[in-house]
Amino acid sequence: MGYNDKWELFSEKYKNLCTGHDVIPDSLFKEYGVNRGLRDINGNGVLTGLTNISRIDSFRMENGQKEPCDGKLWYRGYNVTDLVQHIPKDSFGFEKIAYLLLFGELPSAEEAKDFSELLAAGRELPTNFTRDVIMKASSKDIMNSMTRSILTLASYDDNLNSTEISNVILQCLNLISVFPMLAVYGYHAYNHYDRNESMYIHRPDPNLSTAENLLMMLRPDKKYTFLEAKVLDVALILHMEHGGGNNSTFTTRVVTSSGSDTYSAIAAAMSSLKGPKHGGANIKVMEMMDDIRNHVRDYSDKEEISQYLSKILAGEAFDNKGLIYGMGHAVYSLSDPRERVFKGFVEQLAKAKHREEDMLLYNNIETLAPELIAEKRKIYKGVSPNVDFYSGFVYDMLDIPVELYTPIFAIARIVGWSAHRLEEIVGMNKIIRPAYKSVMQERELPCDTL
Repeated sequence: MGYNDKWELFSEKYKNLCTGHDVIPDSLFKEYGVNRGLRDINGNGVLTGLTNISRIDSFRMENGQKEPCDGKLWYRGYNVTDLVQHIPKDSFGFEKIAYLLLFGELPSAEEAKDFSELLAAGRELPTNFTRDVIMKASSKDIMNSMTRSILTLASYDDNLNSTEISNVILQCLNLISVFPMLAVYGYHAYNHYDRNESMYIHRPDPNLSTAENLLMMLRPDKKYTFLEAKVLDVALILHMEHGGGNNSTFTTRVVTSSGSDTYSAIAAAMSSLKGPKHGGANIKVMEMMDDIRNHVRDYSDKEEISQYLSKILAGEAFDNKGLIYGMGHAVYSLSDPRERVFKGFVEQLAKAKHREEDMLLYNNIETLAPELIAEKRKIYKGVSPNVDFYSGFVYDMLDIPVELYTPIFAIARIVGWSAHRLEEIVGMNKIIRPAYKSVMQERELPCDTL
């Protein structure tokens, strides 16, 4: 029997035998009070820790009852909507908000300048790293490419395992600095070696913001408009942090609590974020929107749009999963504040890119989908569009390839991961070790032993 035949045999054996052992009846979860996915019966997250970094509001208490409310997201005590709206129209805010999340206070003008210069100085990869690591084994999966690069960067760090706060801050800032390069260079390597396209590697410009550098390094001619960079900057700010309970941030804290190094903790978070249930939501929205465009002729005809959305909800169209992607959120109820503040920038970009018809389609789906979902499903907390409903549309208008959608999420979210790693080291000092109840049955060893 050949090697592949043996693997196929054991694969079938697992499906036929072992899955029987590994499937645990639903009744046992209820009997032992186990909240699957660390969520209670109403979908609320089980409390596993405390944080001073951010907060999400989606309900309010009225007469002792929990009532859905418009969502709010807070960074270090500041409403994110206010933070975005107070960034001067002629400048960028990613670096300033990153400073806020990491250090807990808004920077002064001098501190903001010094911090931006520090990030710019950190946008330097080791000699020949791009050639020997990123280009050596190109991959369509840029998240995997980035994760490999992160773990390889650990080999260049003489203080790899030190968890002294000054060292961890330095490591986090260096990773925040190089993440755009790891993503864009990883894409260019894939585009060249796997798709036979031209290769170009642009070095970052120390005088440009993170959003500007991203667009400049990605495009062959290095050109971009201020509006393009501004909208991308806002997208990065809104994806930067979202509480300690999301899957990748919790992963960061779990790995950090074991005493592991910064690179391992961030690589683990990357592995979590790349999962389609977490960081890939905007890709599903884009796939769904392409399908809707193929089946709806008039983007202003709400009746025609409603009929097709009903088919999607019934599992009769698109991917047959019965989901309208980009609608609803695990935490928010009546509204996602990120979507609300982002939409105004999306509309500006759509006008500049002559994509008003697409914007009309998005607007109509945003209005119709919650009504249809409420009619057909039992909704305990309301449903509304989330930030991923529009983020993919923005990346498409910016000519960002779909392979970079989730990596751009990571470029933003590493700031939040870094803040939570620091908070875990400073304030917790206890390994996170949840309990699992064993429901295994004891068995007697047969007489004809092994």
